[in-house]
Amino acid sequence: MSPRASSDPSKLALVAAFGAIYVIWGSTYLAIRFAIETIPPLLMAGIRHAIAGIVLYVLVRGGIGMSAAPKPQRSHWRSAALIGFLLLFVGNGGVSWAEQTVPSGLAALFVTTVPIWLVLLSWLRRDGARPGAADTAGVLLGFAGVAALVAGNGLVGGEPVHAAGAIVLVVASLAWAAGSIHSRHAPLPQSPLLATAMEMICGGAILLLAGLVSGEGGRVSIADISWRSVLALAYLIVFGSLIAFSAYVWLLRVTTPSRVGTYAFVNPMVAVGLGYAFGGETLTVRTMVATVVIVTAVVLITIYGRRSPRPTETPAAQRNGTPAPTLIAENVARLAKADTQGIPTAMAERRAVGCEC
Repeated sequence: MSPRASSDPSKLALVAAFGAIYVIWGSTYLAIRFAIETIPPLLMAGIRHAIAGIVLYVLVRGGIGMSAAPKPQRSHWRSAALIGFLLLFVGNGGVSWAEQTVPSGLAALFVTTVPIWLVLLSWLRRDGARPGAADTAGVLLGFAGVAALVAGNGLVGGEPVHAAGAIVLVVASLAWAAGSIHSRHAPLPQSPLLATAMEMICGGAILLLAGLVSGEGGRVSIADISWRSVLALAYLIVFGSLIAFSAYVWLLRVTTPSRVGTYAFVNPMVAVGLGYAFGGETLTVRTMVATVVIVTAVVLITIYGRRSPRPTETPAAQRNGTPAPTLIAENVARLAKADTQGIPTAMAERRAVGCEC
């Protein structure tokens, strides 16, 4: 299917859809911070993904608004569990936990480094492609940006980031990259939405279990949960996990892939701006310098980096909605050409750029 629809969409619809992927996806970091103010982070993330996954699973399996997807196999659930563990438990759960001590804008900048880990992990794989000049420059710039965030009190000023929070964010980004690469070949359902729903359900269940085992259940008091946390959680479920993605899917069908891929560069800047404007977070010279450096690194890797050779087998990104470790423009262009049940076959191609937080 062509990425463009047969009839041109209205300008208002395009503005609304781009606003959704720019602002909503960029705002999820601040929403997480508000949600965990009175809801423990792992339980909050578990509730979010479990509910979103169940809703999506019912819609896809029931054929509501689309052709009903067949029942998944047991091997599909095993793959979904591993991917959900890496992407949602370690990745998104790590971000949620780290935001207890790290400002939401800085957390978004850490997460934006996922393409750097994708380049390095892809290189380490058997027959992995050696990074090109743009990839190498992007990796070096990206690590320089992270160093600026972590160090503080240096040339760019500002206090250093909380050490434990920074480490968890680095591990979360690395896990997201590893899960994205693994999902490329994992056996998963043909329906991308069904696979994503299964990953959400499994990841949500692991997060809930981890929250209970770590004692978060004993810290929950219904009377102490604020309306701001409840509304932030609802926002993450409805807008962050469902509405924004619907806008993303629609944009893949009506406009060019390069335009859709711009969310990768806008999201971290939106997160930093919203954290400053509505979260009371400090906007230091260090933050601004790190933002420019890390976003530049992502641009180098995603736009000018070396393309990974396409595998001979059908990539899992065409089966399960999880990205192959390649570049945004290449991924979106390829995915926009394919269609399963009227939906581009990449429920979360954005994972190639950063956590769907």
